[in-house]
Amino acid sequence: MDKSAVVILNYNGLEYLRQFLPSVVNNTSQSHVVVIDNHSQDNSVSFVRQQYPQVQLVELEQNYGFSGGYNRGLPQVNSEYWILLNSDVEVTPNWDQPLIAYLDENDQVGLVQPAILSYQQKDRFDYAGAAGGQLDFMGYPFCRGRLFHTLEKNHGQYQTNQDIFWTGGACMAVRADLFKSLGGFDEDFFAHMEEVDLCWRCHLHGMKVAFVATSQVYHVGGGTLTNTNPRKTYLNFRNGLNLLLKNSTLTQTFWKIPLRMLLDIIAALRFLLTGSLSHFWAVIRALMAFLVTIPHTLGKRQHPGSLKPGLLYNRMIIWDYFVKRKKTYGELTVEG
Repeated sequence: MDKSAVVILNYNGLEYLRQFLPSVVNNTSQSHVVVIDNHSQDNSVSFVRQQYPQVQLVELEQNYGFSGGYNRGLPQVNSEYWILLNSDVEVTPNWDQPLIAYLDENDQVGLVQPAILSYQQKDRFDYAGAAGGQLDFMGYPFCRGRLFHTLEKNHGQYQTNQDIFWTGGACMAVRADLFKSLGGFDEDFFAHMEEVDLCWRCHLHGMKVAFVATSQVYHVGGGTLTNTNPRKTYLNFRNGLNLLLKNSTLTQTFWKIPLRMLLDIIAALRFLLTGSLSHFWAVIRALMAFLVTIPHTLGKRQHPGSLKPGLLYNRMIIWDYFVKRKKTYGELTVEG
């Protein structure tokens, strides 16, 4: 068994593979590289096979999405650690070393992520993970370095390793045995927030999640669904509710779910008033889909314990951001 493998999930990402696979192959020092292909139709497979014969290729018979693709492909990768990497990420020299070292040195940590910066604006953090994900008590995710669509410039404010709540799906390292014991990603999420769900279950099983400051990568973002795509709106709202129902304590769900649905309805009305009809309907469809699947989601609840105190941000991030106008992570700890 190898120590670690960098595993790239690909679906019709030939241009990203042409652009970024060379940086992964050339700058990865302690891991072998694997491409899991979600039944692409754009010659991705033949490109990898012909141009990078040293890269392990795992071919799936259909597109299973982010969650299903990794769940089916990773068992064919024989490594202690899996470093999951989006195809639209540029890595830096020896970027994998700090991630591996941190897992080696901290056996209570199950998942880690590097600093994820924007490929287009390399002095700013990226939307998908930034300097580590956090979660407020109502299940709204945000990041150190990114609150909603406000991206901070990187001026050294996150230079130390830090426990976090969730790792960005664009680049994250996970212990293979932990991933298997947790049952992998929840395929009902398909895409978006499946990494938050995985990390929540990791915490419930007594393991930690961490940000490793000495590793950094650059992420293009929006390669699958852009922020303006109603499908992304649908998945984010539906999955956000499923996240709460699946992982909160039963007592918490009795008041958090109705309150979260009310907040989501307010968000839908805001879309309607601003003329974003497609996003308004995406939220309504998400609420309906959530209600229909409540019995199914309840059947997936795993509760070996509750979250340790202090893991969740104990205020409402949407209130702090939109009403109190706190636009950076550092401002969240300032009272008033």
